[in-house]
Amino acid sequence: MTGAGVKHGFSYGESDEFGFKAAVDKTTVYDFNARLLHLMGLDHERLSFYHNGLERRLTNVYRHVVKVVLS
Repeated sequence: MTGAGVKHGFSYGESDEFGFKAAVDKTTVYDFNARLLHLMGLDHERLSFYHNGLERRLTNVYRHVVKVVLS
């Protein structure tokens, strides 16, 4: 994610003492999708698609844009 309103040379969160998994400020792929949609000017809470008889969202129902990583 070079440019596009994202800070460069930036590390977000913290891992455990072995570097095995995230410990502080965990984010998921849904948060990443919400961030990308926000940068493209789309509202991730309103964007949905029809699948198997249900309206679904790319960012699931509880994800948000992590504004700390945006410049």
